[in-house]
Amino acid sequence: MNRRDEIEAERRREAEAALAGVTRDGEVIGTSGAARVLRETAEKVGGHFAGSDAAADDAVEVWGRRIGRALALVVAIGLLVHLVTTYVLR
Repeated sequence: MNRRDEIEAERRREAEAALAGVTRDGEVIGTSGAARVLRETAEKVGGHFAGSDAAADDAVEVWGRRIGRALALVVAIGLLVHLVTTYVLR
């Protein structure tokens, strides 16, 4: 490769990186940053409760995490209801 081709290749890499940054950081017209954050948070929570952080080849571990996390959510909601009815609504 000659020097001119190297310069052109470097400019192309820089342009592609800039376009990727604009695509990644840009907002679609009609949506807000808060909507994007809520969507990303919902995806993370969904992945957490789906047990996607467990080893995919171990179905028992995946289902164990799903069941455990679902039970923890039920207990947390039950505790919240109990505390509200005991201390707030009296």
